[in-house]
Amino acid sequence: MKIIAVTNIKGGVGKTTTAVNLAYLSAAGGRATVLWDLDPQGAATYTLKCEPNERASVKKLLAGKRELPELIVPTEYAKLDVLPADFSYRNFDVHLSERRRPTERLLRMSRPLGEQYSVLLLDCPPGISLLSENVLRAADLVVVPLLPTPLSVRMLVQLQEFVAGEGWTDVRLLPFFSMVDRRKSLHAEVIASTREQFPMMLATEVPYSSEIERMTQRRAPLPAFSPRSAVGLVYAALWAEVEARLGPE
Repeated sequence: MKIIAVTNIKGGVGKTTTAVNLAYLSAAGGRATVLWDLDPQGAATYTLKCEPNERASVKKLLAGKRELPELIVPTEYAKLDVLPADFSYRNFDVHLSERRRPTERLLRMSRPLGEQYSVLLLDCPPGISLLSENVLRAADLVVVPLLPTPLSVRMLVQLQEFVAGEGWTDVRLLPFFSMVDRRKSLHAEVIASTREQFPMMLATEVPYSSEIERMTQRRAPLPAFSPRSAVGLVYAALWAEVEARLGPE
């Protein structure tokens, strides 16, 4: 099972939108996929209409009293399931800090999912925390939505420095530009300079689009309800780039 994390230190950059659309495209392409909504706000859970059938607190999960496969909820899309968010996830760091080898817990918890799925996609809350350390340790690929602004680029620098400081040479960061408006000179300037500074930037740029905002209104992945739209094709291109780095199933 391959693990793809969608994360950024900064909030409001399109993480959940990215996670939901990539999870859908992974499943639509034939990979058995489960999306784990780690954000206590539960936006991905809401968008995919996957309220939990039963609740298990993060304390019980970390203590091994409940297993992740017990909490899986199917979506209306073939090969796509969800591990719904729980409000107790707001205390993830607190409970992780009480466990032995806390930065490896997420990877250990997720292993049973490998019997059913070929892709686990993690929708992560913003910030650098013990939970995000777990995510970075577990993930094969880390997809980083990035606004084309100086502050957002600074967050990418901080993330890269954090990974380097921990000595995690096997972490593959895949940043891409999100909410792009090429009519803004600042966006164009930041994109050009950042691509020079970070050659690992993905080629795909996701534009600012009202069509993307309709996802929460429709409660569906954008490629499911508008696959041939301009932005639908952009997400298909983004998934193609990520999947190429994921390797064969």
